[in-house]
Order: sequence, then structure tokens, then C-alpha cells
Amino acid sequence: MSYHASRKPISVVKTYLNHNCTDLIPPPGVIINDSNRETWCDWVPFDGPDASTLLGYLDSAFLFAYAVAMFFSGFVADRISLRYFLAMGMITSGISCYLFGIARYYNIHLLSYFIIVQIFGGIVQTTGWPGVVAVMGNWYGKEKRGLLFGLWNSHTSLGNIVGGLIAGRFLNIDWGLSFIIPGVLIAAVGLVDFLFLVDTPEDVGCILQEVSQQPCNTGVFEYSVCLFFSKLVSYTCLYWLPSYIKSSTSLGATLSSYIATIFDVGGIIGGLIAGYITDSTGLSATTCFVMLVISIPLLLLYNLFGAIDVSVNIVMLIILGIFVNGPYALITTAVSADLGTHESLSGNSKALATVSAIIDGTGSIGAAVGPLLAGIFSAAGWRKVFYLLMLSDVLALLVSFTNLKVF
Repeated sequence: MSYHASRKPISVVKTYLNHNCTDLIPPPGVIINDSNRETWCDWVPFDGPDASTLLGYLDSAFLFAYAVAMFFSGFVADRISLRYFLAMGMITSGISCYLFGIARYYNIHLLSYFIIVQIFGGIVQTTGWPGVVAVMGNWYGKEKRGLLFGLWNSHTSLGNIVGGLIAGRFLNIDWGLSFIIPGVLIAAVGLVDFLFLVDTPEDVGCILQEVSQQPCNTGVFEYSVCLFFSKLVSYTCLYWLPSYIKSSTSLGATLSSYIATIFDVGGIIGGLIAGYITDSTGLSATTCFVMLVISIPLLLLYNLFGAIDVSVNIVMLIILGIFVNGPYALITTAVSADLGTHESLSGNSKALATVSAIIDGTGSIGAAVGPLLAGIFSAAGWRKVFYLLMLSDVLALLVSFTNLKVF
């Protein structure tokens, strides 16, 4: 949860770094004229007409670094103590949040500084997913893994909610704290992990009983490509929903960030539903396929009608979160763990983090591309962004079709 909480502030704070200042009262000493009437309160260098593009660069710097480093992170996680690996990653992730937040106090306005901090943050955040999936895979067998991992995966959405609420709480008071407090949170949890985490049941004298499974095509490549497009949609929503809600409604930055967290509530429900259906039927690819089919028209409907009313927006965000995040949650948890412990790997438990990293690393490339394109397309209208998301889900749909099992 703390990993995702520490990633969320940028999507909230970007609505404050660049917004319309016309209705705000300037502090003493600030001279307002026609050239700066709408931008006097913005944070340089995000005060120009290209602000959306520059903010998109920040997202992409983090996500591309995350995607590239992920392939190496899984290899490392399989070869050192997961306790050390996760503790180190969480503490350094806290440092990256702190470095972004102190720009507020040291009056840092260099785009290069923010990009370097984002790259550093993307690299150290890769310790999270392969590490925690490996720990879960070590401790829990394959029986009812879909529902179990669906319940456990709610930490991603809970982290987004907590991070969004913390960032939103301090947004209008001191946006530096919107980063620093989640940074302290993840560093503290890293210390707890270092003190108490046990890597495997064998480390404390326990033996995990496994159930047999039917041989099947591992499908690492197909699921990796499917996750590329699914994660593109999910992370574009994660990073740009607050900005979209603010621009399409009369709501302020703080309330927009709060409402955007409702999408993650739907994500929790979607992960549980996808996991339960997979456990009941054994058809993970079919589950992904059906949820992707439903998500495509939902994206269009939300773009057309989501801004009508706050209550309509909330209901549609919950439904959208269920079907957009359901496939993403299923692939990155239960499917990754199943593939990483598949019998074709000859019982090599050291492959679990590596397989998880390959799948999530490929998906993270899509997560990097999505927000970057959204930042560019949004300048020409949000409808184009939603067309991009719908196209991505169509492509994910086509890839998931190759993995369908026939009754």
C-alpha cells in the first residue's frame, strides 16, 4: 500500500502546479497584469501553454525508468533476501518523495531536477512488485489463489486512495507536504519490513503444501502484452483523472483529487470479482476478455456523461474502476504467481520474482506511454484521450483472445 501511496501525489499536485489563477487573491507584492493573470500562482516551469506536456514528461520519466529497471529488479530480487531488498527499496522510495517535496521549500524550478528525481523514484519503486509478489507466492499455495490475490491486491487501490487523500489534504496548504508525508510513510514501513519480514515459510520451519495443476501453455508473452495495454489505460486514469475531473467540471483541485480516488474503490471491487471468477472457473483469460469488452463502452460513456453531476461521476467511476482495473489486477497478481511457479519451470522458486518482473515490466512500458500520450492529446481535447484508452483496451482484448480456453 505504501508503495502506491507514495506514487499518487504527483497526479494530485499537478493540478496545483498548473491551474487557472484568475479567481485567486494574490499575496502582497505580486503584480497582476494581462500576461500573468491566469498563471501568477503556477509553479515555474509549469506555468506556460506547454504545461500539460511538461507534466506528462514527469510522469513518463518515472514510468519509463520504472519499466526499464523492472526487468533487472526481478533478477536481483530472486538472488538476495527479500527482506533486505524491500526494506532498501522502500527507504529509497521515501527519499525520492522527499526530494520532490523539498523543491517547494528550496524554490527549485529546474525541469531537469524534477525529471531526475522522477527517474530515481521510478528505479527504486521497482523493488516493490517483484518483491511482494515473490513473498506472497512463497507463503500461499495455488488453491484459491485468484480470490486471495484479488483481496491482497486491494492494497494498490488503497494505496492510491491514501496517497490521494494525503496529497489532497495538504494541496492548498503546502504541496511539499503532499510528497514528504507519503515519503515518511513508506520509509517507516520499510523499517518495519526490515525488522519483521520472513521471506519464506521454510525460514521458520514451516512446509507449504501445494496442490497439483494441469499442464498448460505458460502464456508469459501473451499476458505481458495484454498487460501492456491494460496498464496503459489504468495508469493514464491514475495520473490524469484529477486533471480531467477538474477541467470537465466546476470542482476545485482538492475535491477533484478526492473524487478521482473513487476509481480505485472500483479497482478493489474489480480485483476481488476477477479473482473469485478465476478461482471458480479456472478461466483467467476469459475473465480478462469479458471485463475488457465491457470496459470499452464504459470509457466512452464516462467521457460523455461523467461530468453531468457529482453523483453520476462517482457511480460511473466505481463501475469504470471495476472493469478497467479488474484485468490489470488479475494479471499482475494471481496470473503472475501461477506462471512464476508453473511446473514447466521445474520447481525453480527463484523464477517467481523474475517472471513477475517480466510481466509487470512489459506492462509498465504501457503505463509510461499512456500518461505521456495523454499529456500531449489533452491539449487538443480530452475526447482524444478517451479514444486512445478505448483503442488500447481493444488491443488488449485481441491479445487476451489468444489465451482463451475453450470449454
